[in-house]
Amino acid sequence: MAYIVLVGPAYPFRGGIAASTESLARTWQQMGHQVEIYTFTTQYPAILFPGKSQLVDGPPPQDLTIHQELSSINPFTWISLGYKIRKKKPDVVLFRYWLPFMSPSLGTVARIIKGNKHTKVVALTDNIVPHEKRPGDKELTRFFVDACDAFVTMSATVQEELKQFSKTKPIACQGHPIYDTYGPKVERAEALKALNLPDGKYLLFFGFIRPYKGLDLLLEAMQDSRLRQRGIKLIVAGEFYESPDLYTQLIEEGNLQNRVILATEYIPHEKVKDYFSVADLVVQPYRDASQSGVTQIAYHFEVPMIVTNVGGLSEMIPDQKVGYVVAVDPNAIADAIERFYKENKASDMILNIKEEKQKYTWEALADAIIDVAGI
Repeated sequence: MAYIVLVGPAYPFRGGIAASTESLARTWQQMGHQVEIYTFTTQYPAILFPGKSQLVDGPPPQDLTIHQELSSINPFTWISLGYKIRKKKPDVVLFRYWLPFMSPSLGTVARIIKGNKHTKVVALTDNIVPHEKRPGDKELTRFFVDACDAFVTMSATVQEELKQFSKTKPIACQGHPIYDTYGPKVERAEALKALNLPDGKYLLFFGFIRPYKGLDLLLEAMQDSRLRQRGIKLIVAGEFYESPDLYTQLIEEGNLQNRVILATEYIPHEKVKDYFSVADLVVQPYRDASQSGVTQIAYHFEVPMIVTNVGGLSEMIPDQKVGYVVAVDPNAIADAIERFYKENKASDMILNIKEEKQKYTWEALADAIIDVAGI
């Protein structure tokens, strides 16, 4: 049995990284390991957070040990936490890394921990090169990477990006596990009722809205006459992390007011199943990507997908088997949507999804991290 500490987002913070940190901790506990999570007191200062809230509602998970002790903007907490974990001498400390902004805090904690000459410091790198680039990103990323002993990525794209910063340290690649914490799929009629929607053909764009997510491309695709004739509607379920003006304009200019349903707020955990149970297709029209947790939610609910051929998305979606991989282009997106409905591909793709998703387990990721740590 190993003693493992995770450092990164977890309750009371919301979002995919927090949810996956908790799922990974549970998996290790089920394997018999001792596990603790250290999360933030301040994750993002309010001035840098574009959403409405960083926190979830509801009580903390009773099956996990979660400490709130790290502020991303308070160096005193970096030093304090570093020495606390260093003294405890865990076998492995796993850091979640997704943004250069987090590098000073996480990198400092990691450097202090390594002073005990026992703990292996491993990073699970959701991203290495950020989607929205800023001056200093490379220098900040290097500061964190240099503090780690080994790495695990969840796509070959991120693995290759990581090699820009570390050519000698161990790097393992294991696909992002299925997000299975949202409960089972519900009957479509039940989900339609819960969302107050009539029966019909529905696409789903899910997750927060930022320029790299390409929602504007999907709205342009929705203007295609073939999709209009089929009466296909689009549900946009997720919070704006930028001004909604561009998207409002596209909806008005494209006369899409009756074909786009805007659920543009944070989707509570318990409502996620309704949106995916209604959807015929999940569409991810991204301009840039590493991998996507939305893909793994769609796998869980067995919904076919359309993804653009960027980053690690195409690694997760066998083209024409569980969905379509298309160019970053509104016409290509519209062609794939039309083909899906014209050829009645839903049943075949759902069968293929049931098989394909068996590759992506939490146990496989948990084992990959232990293996790369060499314990």
